[in-house]
Amino acid sequence: MPHVIVKLYSGRTEQQKTRLAEELSKAVMAALKTHEKSISVAIEDIKPEDWAEKVYKPDILGKPATIYKKPGYNPPG
Repeated sequence: MPHVIVKLYSGRTEQQKTRLAEELSKAVMAALKTHEKSISVAIEDIKPEDWAEKVYKPDILGKPATIYKKPGYNPPG
């Protein structure tokens, strides 16, 4: 039962978020050979000024063993 959580800068439209969820679902189905009904996708909007404290430090730096694709940036803060 994959549950994908996407955290991104706020400002994307509902249409963009829906499209992202659809494309992620397709990728998960293909990679894991699972059915669409078992996949859920959540999208969390994060203010750019909050990114370092709410995402980068706790989710990226704080959980290195869970990062399978590392970012190519270092945020300020």
